[in-house]
Amino acid sequence: MLLRVCERVAIVVSSAEAVREIYKGNEALFSERLSSPGIDEISRHGQGIVFAPYGDHWRLLRRILVMELLSARRVEVFRHIREEEAARLVWSVQAASSPSGGGLVNINELLDEFMTDSVVRAIFGDKLPDRAAFLRTVRQGVQLSSLFDLRDLFPSSRLVRLLPRRGGKAERQRLEAFRLMDNILKAHEERRVARDEDHEQDLVDVLLSIQREGAMRVSLTDGVIRAVLLDVFGAALDTTTTLLQWAMAELMANRRVMLRVQSETRSVLTGQSTIQDSALKDMNYLKAVIKETLRLHPPASFFTRVCLQNCKIHGYDIPRGATVLTNIWAVSRDPKYWDEPEMFRPERFEGDGDVDFRGMDFEFTPFGVGRRICPGIDFAHTSIEMALASLLYHFDWDLPKGFEPDKIDMTEVFGATLNRKADLFLRPIPYVPL
Repeated sequence: MLLRVCERVAIVVSSAEAVREIYKGNEALFSERLSSPGIDEISRHGQGIVFAPYGDHWRLLRRILVMELLSARRVEVFRHIREEEAARLVWSVQAASSPSGGGLVNINELLDEFMTDSVVRAIFGDKLPDRAAFLRTVRQGVQLSSLFDLRDLFPSSRLVRLLPRRGGKAERQRLEAFRLMDNILKAHEERRVARDEDHEQDLVDVLLSIQREGAMRVSLTDGVIRAVLLDVFGAALDTTTTLLQWAMAELMANRRVMLRVQSETRSVLTGQSTIQDSALKDMNYLKAVIKETLRLHPPASFFTRVCLQNCKIHGYDIPRGATVLTNIWAVSRDPKYWDEPEMFRPERFEGDGDVDFRGMDFEFTPFGVGRRICPGIDFAHTSIEMALASLLYHFDWDLPKGFEPDKIDMTEVFGATLNRKADLFLRPIPYVPL
């Protein structure tokens, strides 16, 4: 589908065949992420990784993320954080479900707290100065990056460039975020000298260590470190929390699936009082539930690229400079690739021939595809598994009295991430108390 919006040309891709042709045969032509004057205000012209232009700077940051910050080894190092935060999540559910509160818990809020604390501890360590202010600033940045103004629609207009810029919101947000990040970097530097070398490093420590070594071709300045950490934090927080909330909503709406995944979880964990990360590898149906949630509710419904030169894709001419939007949401619900696509059926992901989300099956790309695929897949997936397994093992779940599963509000709110419109209130019934 071709869209012309003022001076912008956008092409929406909604078939797995077209996605394969773009990212398997012509990816070099689509390696650039969409940017805008508003995004540049926040990211300072691509110092981070999310909106960085394809080149040496982006390749350096990508290599650091894949090899150092979000590698399988690093994800394993963080296992005790996941286990501790999952136990804390269970404790929070038990405390929040007291009779004085009517026995109901807002599961959306509790899952948000779980992911926030897990991500904070992995990236910044156990302490985060001005935690509430930092979270508020990061989320404001995510919202601002998903908006556009007249400069996006008329990039060549000198007159438009002179117009007021959203009252300076983006600039104020950037300055506040950098101020808070400077406090974090300073605190880490002060602790570095005083602590033992064997102290477990968080992601800030790793970046500062690489900066001190100075062996990279591209300068890893404080500004770049700030931007990278903000990108990683914002991406990990919103997408993972959103997916967890959708998973619980779908399980409550599909009683058969809930009973089966609970049965698997309790069979694997029989006799255990808390969940160990190592037990998750045997929960195959839980993995299928997560995949099915990703299919129906991909955290980001589109991913965008910019065409770098004129080319032909699937028989259509794609002009240089066009924005190409891959409609993940539409492809994931297309009956051409999926039987009963609107149904929540995790069984479709069972068996040796099931599709995976790591960018090789083009009908299922919730984390993106190609060079720009999300580098934090393992970190996100293990956190989601741990949270869901904990909730399903320790509790049975009921809807509020008089509420039927088919009445659960599944309305989606489109934005930077595909959020749920309504909070989900549930009644937990302890099964295996802590």
